[in-house]
Amino acid sequence: MAAYKRVLLKLSGEALMAGRSHGIDPRRLNDYVDEIIEVSELGVQIGIVIGGGNIFRGLSGVEAGYDRVKGDYMGMLATIINGLALHSAFESKQAGVRLFTSIRMEPVAEYYMKSRAMEALEKGQIVIFSGGTGNPFFTTDTASSLRAVEIEADVMLKGTRVEGVFNHDPETDPEAEKFDEITFDEALDRELKILDRTAFTMCKENELPIIVFNMNVRGNLKKVILGEKIGTLVKI
Repeated sequence: MAAYKRVLLKLSGEALMAGRSHGIDPRRLNDYVDEIIEVSELGVQIGIVIGGGNIFRGLSGVEAGYDRVKGDYMGMLATIINGLALHSAFESKQAGVRLFTSIRMEPVAEYYMKSRAMEALEKGQIVIFSGGTGNPFFTTDTASSLRAVEIEADVMLKGTRVEGVFNHDPETDPEAEKFDEITFDEALDRELKILDRTAFTMCKENELPIIVFNMNVRGNLKKVILGEKIGTLVKI
């Protein structure tokens, strides 16, 4: 039934806030976890990268006077907090799950190794990648594309709060037009901000398609996995 065997799901930290000003909304967290478990039960292998913007964003820290490197490390730790929240929620529902960090910090979580992550995926466990790339100056977009390429994912899914990729910001322009499909080159020419430039280039060079969709609509993740035409497909 599933259109994909293995996927990398990128979630924003801000999405976990729901209507809050910061932190994690338990209902939103559990809604996401329920949907991911439902897809996993279809036999799809799932890796997840989640941002940390609901807790701390490195670039925002720079604007507030923080050192860039320290600010980025604070952002990485924020993604690990979100990873722990996801991990705990999956465990509470008896789902098989593993949490990896790009920064060594046992006993909080396992240090990332591709072989361990692949083993977990092959066992049907949901794998959470936290801590970004482990390096400052790189975003969780880049971490997502890197992990997706490393685990040989069929597609990278970017769950957002809008319906896909538009020619203008749909939250400020009610007449913005949505793309059902778009090529990497056209997206670059139009300067569409789908991922940061480093992450986008990595996906393009490795011919890794991206699907951008609204994760906040119940059932959308399953529809994407089943091959339904929702969101926007970015491809070569």
